[in-house]
Amino acid sequence: MAAKKKRLGTIWRIPDDLWRELEPLLPAPRSAGLPGRPQVPFRKVLDGILYVLRTGCQWKAVPKEFGSGSTCHKRFQEWEQAGLFEQLWEKLLGRYDELRGIQWRFQSLDSAIVKAPLGGRRRVRTPRTGANPAPRGTS
Repeated sequence: MAAKKKRLGTIWRIPDDLWRELEPLLPAPRSAGLPGRPQVPFRKVLDGILYVLRTGCQWKAVPKEFGSGSTCHKRFQEWEQAGLFEQLWEKLLGRYDELRGIQWRFQSLDSAIVKAPLGGRRRVRTPRTGANPAPRGTS
């Protein structure tokens, strides 16, 4: 009989044990002694990015507990450009495989091909008409 698989809940914030695995993948934070505003902690920003991805809200609607939406969006763009999310995805897939198991031999692609409603618009030739015998206006 197969062992009972652990139920995984929805992640709204990065758990401590997962953060310890992901933190080394992130770039080094800026030094505290540099001029400018203090940097928002990366964990808080990653939680804000996760919030946007889970809810589908706009960046400006990110709750203030995650820092500003602009900061979260800026980091999201920087980390996407750097390929960080691919590294995080690989790490998380490995972790999920350990917890639940992934059947790597089986893969599926889901798609749908649907005809346009009513077949789309047809081009219809407009019949030519002769000269209009009606008067053009008042004389």
